[in-house]
Formats: sequence, C-alpha cells, structure tokens
Amino acid sequence: MPLKYALVHEWLTPKATGGSELVVREILNYIDADLYALIDFESRNPESYLYKRQIGTTFLQHFPFAEKGIQKYLPFLPLAIEQLDLREYDVVLSSSHAVAKGVLTSPEQLHICYCHSPMRYAWELTFDYLRQSKLGNGLPGWVTRYLLHQLRMWDVLSANRVDYFIANSYHTARRIWRCYRREATVIYPPVNIENFSFSPDKQDFYLTVSRLVSYKQVSLIVSAFNQMQKKLVVIGTGPEMKKIRKIANPNIQILGWQPDEVVKQYMAHAKGFVYAACEDFGIALVEAQACGTPVIAYDAGGAKETVRDIRAWGETGTGILFEEQKEASLIGAIETLEASYSKFIPEYVRSHAEQFKRQIFAQRYLEFLQTCIEKKFSKCM
Repeated sequence: MPLKYALVHEWLTPKATGGSELVVREILNYIDADLYALIDFESRNPESYLYKRQIGTTFLQHFPFAEKGIQKYLPFLPLAIEQLDLREYDVVLSSSHAVAKGVLTSPEQLHICYCHSPMRYAWELTFDYLRQSKLGNGLPGWVTRYLLHQLRMWDVLSANRVDYFIANSYHTARRIWRCYRREATVIYPPVNIENFSFSPDKQDFYLTVSRLVSYKQVSLIVSAFNQMQKKLVVIGTGPEMKKIRKIANPNIQILGWQPDEVVKQYMAHAKGFVYAACEDFGIALVEAQACGTPVIAYDAGGAKETVRDIRAWGETGTGILFEEQKEASLIGAIETLEASYSKFIPEYVRSHAEQFKRQIFAQRYLEFLQTCIEKKFSKCM
C-alpha cells in the first residue's frame, strides 16, 4: 500500500513569503501530502499556488485578527498544534520555525522535521521580545517571563516527538543540538536562482532587503551609510519603519514593500547587497549572489556558509564579511569591498549561488526521506 503523507507548517498567509514557505512549496512539488497549519488565509488568495486547496487548521483560525499574525497568541500555539489529528497518516513532515514540530504522532508513524530555527521567541530573542512587548514590564512582564519559561520547556519536550531533524544550515544544526540535544542532517533550503537575472553591469548604489524589525539591524546599516554619505536603497516594511525614516539622510531611499519584480531589478543592478543580521540561513544573500552582486554581511550564522569573503577566497570570492554589529565594522567592510571591487568576478558570484538551487534541495530531501522510510517501514514488512 502507498504511504500517506501529511505536511505541517506554522501559518499560511499572503504576508508569509519567506524561506520556510519556499520549503513548503518545494516539498509539495514532489510529495502528494495533505497540508496543515495553525491558520490558513493563503488558500483564499487567487494569486497563490495554494488557491482553493483544502488545508487543515486549528481553533486559532477563528481568533480576532489572526490573519495579521498569530504571534500575539503565542501562549496558545503549543496547545493549538497538538489539536491536529494526524492519526491517519504514515509519514508526517513538518516545516518548523516555532511549533509545527510539536504535532502529536504515534510510534507507528514517521515524523521528519525540516527545522528552519528553534523557536526564536523562546530562546535567543527572549529579551528582544520582552523589550518590545507592552507586556514586558512590571507584573505583566513577570507573567510573560513565566510563560516563555513554560514555552521553552514545551519546546524541548516536543523535540522528542521528531524521529529525524533536518537543519537548513550548520548554524541551525548547532542551535538544534544546543536547545534539544538532537543531531540534525543539513540540507540547504531551495532558492529560486533561475528567477534572478544575472547582470555584470552595476550602478552606484547599495541595497538591503529585509523586514524592518530590530534583530535585522537595518537601523545599523542606515546609520553607517549616513556617515559614509553613500547611496543606499532600503526595501521592506515592519515595526521599525518610522524609526528608520526618521534617522535616514537624503542619500538613503526607503521604498517600503515592493513587488518581487522591483526587488529583482534592484538586486541585479546594486553595487553591493548589505545585510547586518545573524540569520539561520539567509535566502536574500543567495538571491543577491545569483544576480552577480557581491554581498556585505555580518560574519555569523548562515552567512558564514553562503558568502565567500574575497580576502580568503581570492577571485572566487563573493563578498565581504564584517566581524561586529557596529557601524565602524560595517563601514570598514564597505571600504574593503570598494578597494577590492575590481577583483570580483560576477560570473563566479553567480556560479557560487548555483549550489543552492531548488533541484539540489529536492534531490537531497527526497533521498533523505527515502532512507528514513526504508529504516522505519522495512522493519514492519
């Protein structure tokens, strides 16, 4: 009998279009799986590949303002994910950056989790979350701290429900071990390399594309470019938009949200792509390199795996890595890039990005899945 598959993700909305959603889409291209999520508003979107698809959801679907984000209901997420009844499936695949890995399964089922990140709210972003939340101070602050403590304990406990972990980078694999004491196989996420046009012709401006939230450090980039008086284009929106608009000098263009085609044009023609966050992988860094555009990135997280510093790699280098999330360190990296710019070969920058294309992800993911299935179900035959 053929195996029956379920695929579980956190949330599916028109605003959720990051790397984790690309993984979901790619898995569904190759595996006939029923799809589940905490909430789903994407299947109502006529422009989505999920339009009119039947998607299982939880009670959070009916909570007020759920479509705008359910992070506000953080204490309810573990309970909600545990309400999904997946008993009819042989194989459960989860795409998890928060609670999707916490679905309940039986010993007869196989559960493989593609982990984009252990839950950031509960771990390294705890203090950022408390600082930004209206419930982070006073008595409400202590209640919030207790709830986050409980969330961490649930997060570790639910990791034991997973048979095999896949990590989107070696950086994430180390975090999985740190949080859960579980080994993870690294399979880089799919990047739509073919959707980004290679261009050796660059213009005199730098670009950053990011959600405007504190940990992305866009304000750091803006402050550095204020000092250098070099042209910078900022694409993205988020809670820090007002702050960034306020501090930006006239040499900085803040475009807000832009459609994909506009983003691709700016990426193709930018002199350099700037990124100051510590990301678990960082798909935007690879997309920029696919355009032949060198990257200036913080030397941490996934950037250490996706960007080749020209000072170490010579003519096959694809960018510059800076050591500290400080203006002086970023300014030094920009100056180094400009001094070395003639050494960058756009064709090599593009070819480096090719190793992250969708077809390679699909091959490695399906091979890993088949190996796990053979280990699990050959014992039952």
